[in-house]
Parts: sequence; structure tokens; C-alpha cells
Amino acid sequence: MIDVNNETDADVDEVEFSELATYVLKEMHVADGAELAILFVDEAAMEQLHLQWMDEPGPTDVLSFPMDELRPGTADEPTPPGLLGDIVVCPTVAARQAAAAGHTAEEEMLLLTTHGILHLLGYDHAEPEEEKEMFALQRRLLLTFLAERA
Repeated sequence: MIDVNNETDADVDEVEFSELATYVLKEMHVADGAELAILFVDEAAMEQLHLQWMDEPGPTDVLSFPMDELRPGTADEPTPPGLLGDIVVCPTVAARQAAAAGHTAEEEMLLLTTHGILHLLGYDHAEPEEEKEMFALQRRLLLTFLAERA
């Protein structure tokens, strides 16, 4: 079950984000029934979460809060359903990043959501090799999702 909530004034297509999450989880071989919440919040709420959980000031673009520590499965052995966790996205921070990167705020939020799901599945980018793997995977997942929707 994927729950998407927008607590901001930003224009967020909740259905699209639910479809993206469904696609990414399917591609990562997570069994149907895994629970995931995607929440869009304003900068004040994001700053509070960023400080509380990461001990860093200021709002950030995305935070992931894993629950059952599920990991990607395989086609033969999908990850059992469970409580994947929560992803929190800040649309205004995403919009600034999108403008700097030369794409739309929606594309940036889709990228951040994919990034957040991968974090929930245990991916990280603290080391150069991990970053290379994670960023290549998130790019492939997002591009194939967008291509299938076109």
C-alpha cells in the first residue's frame, strides 16, 4: 500500500508519485503489499525534521525513514511485504534544485522520491562506489518509468 499526502500548496500529482513508487518497488522485486508513505511538506516542517533526525540546520530536499529494513529481492524470491517506511519531500527545495539543474520541479521530485525509496531499501551514497551504483540505479529506474508513461 502506497500512501501519498501533500501538505503543501505545491502542485503535486499524487497519483503519479504512487505509480512511480509502485513501479520502483516492482523493479526492485518488493512483494505487493509493502507499505510506503510519501509526504510532501513545507520548508519549516522539513527543517524541523532535518534538525531532529540528522542534526543539521535548514531544510533539505528529501529524507527517508526506514521501518522494517526491507532489502531488494529477486524475481525468484521477492522481498516479503512489510513496512518499508516513509519518504518526506520538500517541493520548494526541489523547485530550487530543479531550476539550477535545468529541469522541472516535478522531475526533481520524482528523482528525489526514487532516491528516497532506494535509501529505504538499504542503498547509500557515502562512499564513491556506493554513490555510483545508487545514482546509476535511480537514473535507470526513473528514465524507464518516464519512458513507459510517454
